[in-house]
Amino acid sequence: MIKALTYIQKNLVWTIPVSMGFGLIFGYLFDTSSLKQLIIPVTFIMVYPMMVTLHVKSVFKGRDLKLQTITQVINFVFIPLLAFFIGKMMLSGQDPKYGLWAVGLFLIGVLPTSGMTISWTGFAKGSKEAAIKMVVFGLIIGSLAAPVYTKVFMGATIDVNMLHMFKQIAIFVFLPLVVGLLTQTYGKKKYGRKDWNERIKPKFPPFSALGVVLIAFLAMSLKARHIIANPGDIFIILLPLVVFYLVSYVLLTFVGRFLFNREDAIAMVFGVVMRDLSIALAIAMTAFGKEGLTIALLISLAYIIQIQSAAWYVKFVNVMFGAPKTAAPEKPQPDATEDSQTEDVGFSGSVIVDIKKILFATDLSLTARHAVKYACSIGNQYNASVYAVHVVPDILDEYSSGAGVNLLEKMDKNERDALNRDNIAAAKKAMHKRMRITSQKVLSEIPHCPLSENRIIVTAGDPVDEISKIAREGSFDLIIMGTHGHGEFEKMMLGSTASGVMSKSTIPVLVARPS
Repeated sequence: MIKALTYIQKNLVWTIPVSMGFGLIFGYLFDTSSLKQLIIPVTFIMVYPMMVTLHVKSVFKGRDLKLQTITQVINFVFIPLLAFFIGKMMLSGQDPKYGLWAVGLFLIGVLPTSGMTISWTGFAKGSKEAAIKMVVFGLIIGSLAAPVYTKVFMGATIDVNMLHMFKQIAIFVFLPLVVGLLTQTYGKKKYGRKDWNERIKPKFPPFSALGVVLIAFLAMSLKARHIIANPGDIFIILLPLVVFYLVSYVLLTFVGRFLFNREDAIAMVFGVVMRDLSIALAIAMTAFGKEGLTIALLISLAYIIQIQSAAWYVKFVNVMFGAPKTAAPEKPQPDATEDSQTEDVGFSGSVIVDIKKILFATDLSLTARHAVKYACSIGNQYNASVYAVHVVPDILDEYSSGAGVNLLEKMDKNERDALNRDNIAAAKKAMHKRMRITSQKVLSEIPHCPLSENRIIVTAGDPVDEISKIAREGSFDLIIMGTHGHGEFEKMMLGSTASGVMSKSTIPVLVARPS
């Protein structure tokens, strides 16, 4: 079943039109009035998986206030006005259905931004961390603003019951959000973070795709006889949708080029144009009574325009913003679904490598400065936390080895611990100073490097033993370290500590040799 749902998810660009076509035929041949009862459960199927894979904690990471602020200003000032004026100019016929379609376009305009933002941003090699924040902020702000905006702008066109809209949003947004976050917590506790991310979490987004396809089927089947009697309606609806997305892409491309770097600009573009059609469709189908079906027709057709336009935009993203500076691992094409909140899922099972915690082992050398670039690049690419660890050699061990005398026998445990504490304190001070210098240099080349002073670990002991132990007990997914290149053969090639960690650790180790 998962394979079939994944196939639907990866091919929404045509499975949605096919579903709408079947809905049209089914609704014309049969009485579909009883299908209205399926709207609520199908909508939950569509929205809940999105919430299960939502990265709420990522909102508190990074330093991109300017990017997030400008994105949300565009989302909640320019885009609603754009949708309103396009609807006013292009959907102004005397028939009430024109006004209802304008309401549908406006709902699209006030409900950013979908999980598809994350998928397409990752595919275009933009900043996925920034995209995740845009999804969370857009979801919360849009859910609160939609009833107010709709009442103010569209109240003259249709009777807007704000309280009823708030209730519907609570049912279709905040209830699934709470249940989804509880599911995340339970899943990570039961299966472990790694197993949850690699094996369990990727199974949820395909169910969202199923919900999208079913809701499109319902929307078309319930309006089928009217559509067949008035086929020109489809073309009337598609034109303002094309204009809406075209103007949005052009504006955002110019803003991104002039105000942000490549990665942030891409995140901003998809953080705005990928509207939350799933929530808009749910509200249309449940908050406006019989008129909601007419509104839902335009939103259903928006899926086709939104997915196709995103696919074409990605093809030309390097022309508009330039090629990415850092080569990244090739990712499969993102699941073209409104509700995919997880990383791009092109394979299933353990084939996917999910890196969430990186341990960067440093000895404060120039070689380590070279290795930190890999830690930041990989951490940024996978939205992973990067911790820096420095192991201070046991001072008595060092002296004993150099003097050829076992000094441990000459000093009691308390004296030894005190001596090591002094060395650890000095090492921490040096680490913080070096981190400040390194961070400034690295951040200029790698924006949003997930390495910070509050993720520094300093301990004393044998470097090989301590690095391996910390990586194992801290559930790290990858160790990154540099190498001096000295010693006998293998040690000469890798460095004694790097060689030892590679031999002892059960966790993958990336050794960065200086260029």
